[in-house]
Amino acid sequence: MAAMNTVPYEKIVPQIPWDRIETVLLDMDGTLLDRHFDDYFWEQYVPEHYSLLHDIPIEIAKEQLVARYHRVRHTLDWSDLGYWSRELGLDLLELKLRINHLIGVHPYVVEFLEYCLQCRKKLYLITNAHPGTLAVKLEKTAIGAWFDRVVCAEEIGLAKEEAGFWHRLEQLLHFDKKSTLLVDDTEKVLVAAAEYGLAYPLFVARPSSRQRVSYSCTFPSIEYFKELLPR
Repeated sequence: MAAMNTVPYEKIVPQIPWDRIETVLLDMDGTLLDRHFDDYFWEQYVPEHYSLLHDIPIEIAKEQLVARYHRVRHTLDWSDLGYWSRELGLDLLELKLRINHLIGVHPYVVEFLEYCLQCRKKLYLITNAHPGTLAVKLEKTAIGAWFDRVVCAEEIGLAKEEAGFWHRLEQLLHFDKKSTLLVDDTEKVLVAAAEYGLAYPLFVARPSSRQRVSYSCTFPSIEYFKELLPR
């Protein structure tokens, strides 16, 4: 459900000083996992079921839902399955389970996680995803075992786009922001982290396999994690 850039910026090539990096914070949807699942779910699958529930044309359903999505963008409600199930009168967790075959890991993610472990970096999965969504995706992909800890924004009490999130996360994980790499596909998240003082924010320019690459004008960008691996 994250928004992509629409302007084709020139790529800022990342220069990551691995000898200075102690901690790696990784987003999940769009960063480690192909966001095609989420885009299809919220933009097509949910509107289809909403249109059937209310007996309205699917295009009307899409218009109504997009307006409701945007009202809570960049807040915890944005990814809260309980909130949307109540709001829409649909069992969204059940709907996600029906199409979980679309959940997939981006290329080179496993190789990157292996590299981080070989280099003895502290590795954390930091996501706005609802715990129910997280459980579905971790079971489907088995990537959870790579991480020292998985943190949902719900546990922090704020979305990653909010400045206070990063202060609370530091208190929880005790990392040094001057030696921490954050990889995320949402620029607003990277802005909040950079303003907090996190030294190495990095943007994922290909969050979905079905959409074109779109680089950040502010942050270094990658398309695939192989760009961070030693040649």
